[in-house]
Amino acid sequence: MRIAASYRRRRGNDLLLGIILAFIAGAMNAGGFLAVGRYTSHMTGVVSSIADDLALGLFGLVGAGLALLFSFLSGAACSAILINWARRHARRQQYAYPLALESGLLIAFAGLGTLHDAAVAPATAVLLCFVMGLQNATITKISGARIRTTHLTGMVTDIGIELGKFAYLGIARLLSHPPIPVDGRKLSILLPIVSMFFFGGLVGALGFKHLGHAFALPIAALLLAVASPQLQGRRRAQTAGG
Repeated sequence: MRIAASYRRRRGNDLLLGIILAFIAGAMNAGGFLAVGRYTSHMTGVVSSIADDLALGLFGLVGAGLALLFSFLSGAACSAILINWARRHARRQQYAYPLALESGLLIAFAGLGTLHDAAVAPATAVLLCFVMGLQNATITKISGARIRTTHLTGMVTDIGIELGKFAYLGIARLLSHPPIPVDGRKLSILLPIVSMFFFGGLVGALGFKHLGHAFALPIAALLLAVASPQLQGRRRAQTAGG
């Protein structure tokens, strides 16, 4: 936990943070679907729904879809602003800030669940899209675009490619073709992330079933545990300077 959000990055702590965030994205995507009736961690379905609703003349639903899309974009933009600002003013905390903000927003999600008002559901969906955009942009910048955590299509495709290359090894031997190298390092990153997204989805669905919106609180605590070592470092530096 102490190195997961460190500004000094290595492949190991990139993978550790990717696994943690994939678990969180899976949990909030599945639990959020039960809460608001929409998946919020990926925009493919949202953009497709906007096109369908526009073709059918359902302009109210088009507006709702655009709000979700804009919220995801805003979350990604917010992550970029926080990280780039911190690189110039608080380098050690550049990745801790967006993770701490995500933790606070998940606490807000849990608070919205206590209102028991149907009108809150659209605001909750918009909030979750912002959170997922924030998170996906954060891990994208941290890993140099090698790791994404809120959607699986590209990762599952890459896993399929590597498995296909592995299967081709036997054919290559039979035909005396030169072997095609399998990128085992890529598989060692992608397989744990996809597995943790699934596990997070299971935990999120069960958590919402039994706890309602409050299931987001332990997830927020996990994020804060990841961010807090870097934030504590800033407080110690300020205390020493003062």
